[in-house]
Amino acid sequence: MSNASYAISGKIKIDWQQFQQDLNGIKVLSKPAQVKKHSRDFFWYSPILERQLSDQFADIVVQPQTQQELLHCLEVAYRWDMPIVVRGGGTGNYGQAVPLAGGMIIDVNAINQILEIGEGYVRVEAGCNIELLNQTLKQQGYELPVFPSTQNIATVGGFVAGGSAGIGTMNNGPLREKGNIICLKVYSVEAQPQCHYFENDDTLLVHHAWGINGVITEVTLRTVPSRTWHNCIATFDTYPEAYEAALAIAKNPHIECKLLSVLDHRYRTYFTALDGYVPTGKALMVTMVDDREVDALQAAIENHKGVLELSMTNEQIRAEGLPLVYEFSYNHSNLQVLKADKAMTYLQVSFPQPLTVEKVREVHELVKKEVFQHHEFAVLNGELISFDVPILRYTTDVRLYEIIGTYEACGCPVADPHKYQIEAGSMHNANFTHLAWKKRLDPKQLLNPGKSMAWEKVKDMTPEQIENLSEI
Repeated sequence: MSNASYAISGKIKIDWQQFQQDLNGIKVLSKPAQVKKHSRDFFWYSPILERQLSDQFADIVVQPQTQQELLHCLEVAYRWDMPIVVRGGGTGNYGQAVPLAGGMIIDVNAINQILEIGEGYVRVEAGCNIELLNQTLKQQGYELPVFPSTQNIATVGGFVAGGSAGIGTMNNGPLREKGNIICLKVYSVEAQPQCHYFENDDTLLVHHAWGINGVITEVTLRTVPSRTWHNCIATFDTYPEAYEAALAIAKNPHIECKLLSVLDHRYRTYFTALDGYVPTGKALMVTMVDDREVDALQAAIENHKGVLELSMTNEQIRAEGLPLVYEFSYNHSNLQVLKADKAMTYLQVSFPQPLTVEKVREVHELVKKEVFQHHEFAVLNGELISFDVPILRYTTDVRLYEIIGTYEACGCPVADPHKYQIEAGSMHNANFTHLAWKKRLDPKQLLNPGKSMAWEKVKDMTPEQIENLSEI
């Protein structure tokens, strides 16, 4: 009599007892509550993704403690044709870590060693916690050039596989900026997983591929000399005035910011930690600026009729019991709103070049009743850019996409965060180099299935044929 049965997802019928025995004692989580918890990421930011993904679960979670155990997990998955999702901190917003085909989640958080710190670089295992890494680097006079606002939870491997921008993008560009990722050690999913090294520009063949085309086990990142950053928050009477001031500061060669954010005055209601420090009813500018340039920053703020309300070093702000100001930036600011009001959601919007306050004012007048605007400044390929990560109250899908249409009619393209397939959101078009390497390193198509719309159209082609394709 067969021992085959369905497990939690209801999608895979195998002998699960034998499958666990084949893992040779590697730590396993199989209770439904544990597996379901590990099957979620931050997709709940989107009511649409919450609706689509909340019932998608793995069947088992494995927690290898070493790279060798991880490779054994890949061998077993290949033997059993088991779908795989590799999971770090689970801080992605688009369902990157949600298993659509059931199967096995490989939790890499225990594979977390800092392997080497050299001059201008650090090499770590994929499960290394980013905050811990930054703290360790600080002791040796370095820091990461860019890190996510969720660094207390996020892993290096997860950030490279599923993330792109964060704190430091203002002065060092996003992760994909030349030199930020130095090397990736990646394994294939085969009977005997093979090791591949992607260096320098070739790291983009794997970066931000959502783990569909290889398993990252080690990451070498650029480091930069550690600086004393001041946490600063300024207020302005209106949002366009705050944006205009931030734009001037971003262009000022005498003020270097690691972070530069502008937020609608309504965000402040949700930032209760700032009570007694920053007044309500004012648009906010949040920045981290070099300690030596605080006076220049204050002069620029006052020149634009703003008020520098808070200015503290990391040590001072912790002594006050306050969060570091980057927790009021990027999606961490939106997280604080969504925790308090589940009816809110968000967008991701690029603003056209050249950056002007007139364009911001135009959009602001059209959407301000429903949308809390929130701009981040960054550098991409040496050019200053600005993008809006606004909060808005969700009512219906139709109204949400009407607001998206308003932005796009103003020449501001939206990277739709309410999609769980990679080409449907921020990338818009298929990345055929990603898919070619999936063909090479994932011959049974086990890695994060269902996350690429284009894959079904190219899966029977050779890697070379896929690479030669134009946009689908």
